[in-house]
Amino acid sequence: MTQDIVAGIIVGLLRDMEKSGEIDLPEPCGLETPLFGPEGLLDSMGLVSLVVGLEQALERDHTVTVSLADEHALSQRRSPYRTIGTLAEFAVQAAVAS
Repeated sequence: MTQDIVAGIIVGLLRDMEKSGEIDLPEPCGLETPLFGPEGLLDSMGLVSLVVGLEQALERDHTVTVSLADEHALSQRRSPYRTIGTLAEFAVQAAVAS
């Protein structure tokens, strides 16, 4: 599983959130698109929804079980939830470690 594959899953989840009226997704949407923080698309509940959806998609489609909202993620100096790219990279690292 690569960062590009995970980023594609994240973008798909964000597009679903846009369709339901939860967010306005900018175009183009890529690895540098901010997710959470001052410039981010998501509030805390939106981030939780995205993370849970990503965990479920990885398990369902790639048989990879990861926990992306654990103490390690929350205690990092630079949040893995900043951008699509940082979340995708964090998910790949978590998958390798599991």
